[in-house]
Order: sequence, then C-alpha cells, then structure tokens
Amino acid sequence: MTSYGRTFILIAAMTALFGAIGLMLGGVGGMLIALGLAGAMNAFAYWNSDKLALRMHGAREIGRQDAPNLFAMIENLSARAELPMPRVYVIDNPQPNAFATGRNPENAAVAATTGLLQSLSHEETAGVMAHELAHIKNRDTLIMTITATIAGGVSMIANFAMFFGGSRNNPLGMVGVILMMILAPMAAAVVQMAISRTREYEADRIGSEICGNPLWLASALANLHRGAARIDNPSAEANPQTAHMFIVNPLHAHAVDGLFSTHPAMANRIARLEAQAAAMGLTAKAPGPWG
Repeated sequence: MTSYGRTFILIAAMTALFGAIGLMLGGVGGMLIALGLAGAMNAFAYWNSDKLALRMHGAREIGRQDAPNLFAMIENLSARAELPMPRVYVIDNPQPNAFATGRNPENAAVAATTGLLQSLSHEETAGVMAHELAHIKNRDTLIMTITATIAGGVSMIANFAMFFGGSRNNPLGMVGVILMMILAPMAAAVVQMAISRTREYEADRIGSEICGNPLWLASALANLHRGAARIDNPSAEANPQTAHMFIVNPLHAHAVDGLFSTHPAMANRIARLEAQAAAMGLTAKAPGPWG
C-alpha cells in the first residue's frame, strides 16, 4: 500500500473514532453532532491554522531584501518542484529547525529558525527547504492540520464526556465513560503520530528529488538532530501539539520509532536517504552519529 493510501486509512480511522465517541455519548444524534463539530473545527483550521502556527512560534515574515540568498534558493527549489513561491518566515530561536504551513500551495509558508540559518551549509539548507516544499507539494500541511484538529477534538469531547451524560448511552456505564476519557485521546494520538511519521518519510524522499542530492538532506538532518537535542525550543515546549510540524522533533524526545513518537527515528531517515543516494550513484555517507 502506498503512503497516500495509509494516510487516507489513518484519517478515516481518526474520523471514525470521533464519530464513535459521539455515538457512545449521545447515540446517533450524538454521533452526528460530533461529526458536525469535527467539520466546523476543520473549517476553522483550514482558514486559520497557518496564522496560528506562525504566531505561536513568533515567526516574522521577511522579504527578499532581508535574505537575498535564501530567497533565491527557495525560488529555485520552488521552480524545480513546480510550486508557487511560498511566503518566507524566520523564527528567532537558537535551536536549528524548520517547518511549513498553509492550506494549499498557493497559500503556503516556510519558516526556519535563526539557529538553522546560522549552523547549516548552503547545501544542507537547500535540503531542508526542499523537504518543506515537499510537504507543501504533498499537501501534508493540510493533512496534518486536519488530523491535529480531530485529535484535539477527540481529547476535548472525551474530557467533557460526563457533562454530556455519556454513562446513560455507554453500555459499560460510568466505567465505560472513564475508559473512553483515557483511551480515546491515546488512540487519537497514536493515529496522529502514525500519519506524521508516514508523511516525514515521504517528504524526505521527494525533498531529495527536488534538491537533487539526498545526502544534502541527510547531512542536514544529522546536524539538526544534534542541535535540537542540545538546545531548547521554548515555543515548541509551550505548544507541543505543533511538534509534528517541524523537520526534527523540537521536544528532546528519544529518537525511536515508538508508539507516540512524532517523527521517525533519525537513523532510519538517514539510512533511507543514503539508500536513495546510492541508487543515484552517490555513495558518500552522511555524518553521524544520529542518537
């Protein structure tokens, strides 16, 4: 099954979970209300998620005159990817990291921290920007907005379960409501993280095709991983629900393919990129270790 197929199934599972919670709380009527709520939340997120994410991290938009080399790089990569030029933002944060946001390629933005711009080479920065453009090209920014919104809605409605009289509709009574309050958000988080990991692998692959050299991105990931492990990202720590947006985990989580990991293990990502490079006739290894 393709990564797109897996993503579709996971989003469907997330939506079904949201509807099932409504069904347990209020029968068929509750299910319809829950699904309507999910639609309303996603409509709001569709139009406003990019602004909210950029504001959360204190991103400031810059123009060509502020960073001419960065603008020229992103313009060239956007042309290679057959994408419109995104808006460009800088986050005043020493942790090297980056993310993309926006509801579609015509309304997209890329954001890089000052730590990234100061610590990576030109080629490594190109690999990172190509990865973010791949997210835009794949419309991952919209996919992750939808899943994050539904996951947040699952947690909210599960926590309000007792106020909706859920025990009267739940076959397990109050015990069922308590179990739902605990397990539903966990299940939603697992699905959200699975979607995030799938999209990261795909963005690595397509981003390497956009920049033309997988080893540029592999080297960047190794350096970003080491930097993120040493340097705090206060805005990400204060808004952990946005951690999946970044190219590397900004929260100092262990780099393993665990159940609740927002990103694939760094060693796995770099190994895939090195295999992609070998298939292209590029055999040099990316620097390690990767944790």
